[in-house]
Amino acid sequence: MDRKEAPKSESSFVPRSPELMNAVDTVLCLVDLQQRLLPAISDSDRIVWNARRLVDGANVLGVETVATEQYPERLGATVEQLAKLLDVSPASKLTFSAAGCSDLLDRYLDPESEDSRHRVLLVGIEAHVCVQQTAYDLLAAGLRVYVATDAIGSRYRHDFDIALRRMESAGVVLTTTEAALFEWCAVAGTAEFKQISQLAKESPPGS
Repeated sequence: MDRKEAPKSESSFVPRSPELMNAVDTVLCLVDLQQRLLPAISDSDRIVWNARRLVDGANVLGVETVATEQYPERLGATVEQLAKLLDVSPASKLTFSAAGCSDLLDRYLDPESEDSRHRVLLVGIEAHVCVQQTAYDLLAAGLRVYVATDAIGSRYRHDFDIALRRMESAGVVLTTTEAALFEWCAVAGTAEFKQISQLAKESPPGS
């Protein structure tokens, strides 16, 4: 299968829905999953676990992955269990929105680029600050934006809940880690499917 071609439905009459992500048209963006920020975030262990499963799945399926770090000189680097899986070093930023990292995203957002993608799946922290502002800016750029709700977080539940409501009302697609993994995979019976299935079977932290 050509890398730029999404998998087709088994039915010749039903095309694959444009609502679904595909490995060839999506960028996974990790927002500020940093050493000094995470301890203050509610359920941070589960957020990192889900983000790691998404990065693992992205690496299996060839989904492009990028990451950002907010003022790393003061807030530390991306946590090691994620950083070691990344092919590209996280981009440093001072803007809350990751869309401010133009050198990180430009080649994916340029429709003339052979690396162009029109969907972005966001994970990271905080939901109501950097994730939300990134989502709004990417929507304004004409991209289809998804958020894995079990891989983002805030310090306080109210901020998290309002962020999800605001993003969804603006057109962001809310999803989950497991749903994203199987959307990228698209079909069963392959070696990649077996690896994705193993990620889906993992037990969450503390279980």
